[in-house]
Amino acid sequence: MNNQTMDMEQNGYHTAKLWQIGCFAFNNTATNIYMFAMMFITYYATGVAGLAVVVVSTILTVMRAFDGVTDPIIGFIIDKTESKFGKFRPVMLIGNIILAISFILMYNMHHIPGGALLIYFIVTHAIYIIGYTMQTSVTRAAQTVLTNHPKQRPLFSIFDSVYNISLFTVGQIFVSSYLVAKHGDFTMGLFVELNTIAVTLSGVLTVLAFVAIWQKDRKEFYGLAELSTKTRFRDYWPVLKGNRPMQMLVISASTDKLAASVMMQQPVMVMLFGILLGNFALSGTVSLIIILPSLLVTFLGVRYARTAGMKKTLVNASWIGVVSFVALTAFFLIVEDPSIANFESFGLTTIIFLVLYSIGRGVGTLTPSIVIPMIADASDYETYRTGRYIPGMMSAIFSFVDKLVSSLAPALIGFLVAFIGYTEEFPQIGDPLTDALLYMTLLIAFGVPVIGWIISIIAMKFYKLDAATMQQIQDKIAEEKEKAVS
Repeated sequence: MNNQTMDMEQNGYHTAKLWQIGCFAFNNTATNIYMFAMMFITYYATGVAGLAVVVVSTILTVMRAFDGVTDPIIGFIIDKTESKFGKFRPVMLIGNIILAISFILMYNMHHIPGGALLIYFIVTHAIYIIGYTMQTSVTRAAQTVLTNHPKQRPLFSIFDSVYNISLFTVGQIFVSSYLVAKHGDFTMGLFVELNTIAVTLSGVLTVLAFVAIWQKDRKEFYGLAELSTKTRFRDYWPVLKGNRPMQMLVISASTDKLAASVMMQQPVMVMLFGILLGNFALSGTVSLIIILPSLLVTFLGVRYARTAGMKKTLVNASWIGVVSFVALTAFFLIVEDPSIANFESFGLTTIIFLVLYSIGRGVGTLTPSIVIPMIADASDYETYRTGRYIPGMMSAIFSFVDKLVSSLAPALIGFLVAFIGYTEEFPQIGDPLTDALLYMTLLIAFGVPVIGWIISIIAMKFYKLDAATMQQIQDKIAEEKEKAVS
């Protein structure tokens, strides 16, 4: 242990090695791989399995709400877990196994007879949600044991953002430029190849995250060094009611998540690139081009967070996102032909689109990532306020509201495109660009994220855990822990 690390721990902080932070962030990437693959479920369920657009959108929304209901159960299990493998590792590993099984079952529903198809889709999707909730809950809850140093916690966001940018960029290129060309469209062959890669890669990343948290998943890093805290299901409401920072955080995070989720939904990518710009393969090309600007936004944001605090970073980043996408909306309303930004004649319009879109996408990646370590701050505040270490419950409270709001993404898109006449299927690559489709594309692709960021900014006005406050909280927890040991 070097002197710097010893000083940190003597000042009431425990730290992690850089590789531990970087590899544990793979746990979130492992679940985001499934999230990315699930973005194509609408095309599989409607185009291969034969379900209607509105039916699929409604089911996805209802099941997302069910996803929120599972959070209190999983959070309760995490807080009660006591094993030789720790509190968090068993839950994350079992969750990934359930994810793999559910995905294999779900993408075979085209073999199910029509009468049972709807029920089969609901059941397999419910199993998927249970596994997803188990693994994602660990990502948030285990932040408390990974590190509590204010200069280290934001580092998770760097790794998480880099991984997510790489995942969604490479994934979009892989699907739009390779799989669609190879299989002709969103066919069964495409889904088999995509999902085989998703299940395998997610499993490998989960194992790496499992190893990374191994040394930190121990009693001495649990709050006031307690192994477990007495909790009941009826404690959820009093905890949320008494923890104002968590209230504001879930509002801010869920609207940021909604903004990010809407931007990455495949129907939106089809509408923006396949119809508005007239070249769906461009979605992968643009995603590749904006990697560096997006990473720059992330690195600058995390560097700023290590000095100014995560709250201030979240607010300022959200404002940047608002300005960029409002300007991008105005840009497409002013130009006579939106397709001139599609690289066929690279000029000023293309540059304007790339710059503004890169900034918005970068913010859309940074803000959800910066929120994850902020959950640990809210959990530490609960320990400071009540003396209870309940990271599972705090994660569950966050996830419950976050998922209820972010669940609006597929339904919102489905009902909005249905409003302009797309009731049987989503807009398809090559559809003519009508005025109604133009305005709806701008509303969904840019307007919805702007609304989400504005709500997040308002919520952060009532979030009190700035850098100075967290210093006081960690000092108090360290003092109480030292009293308990002596």
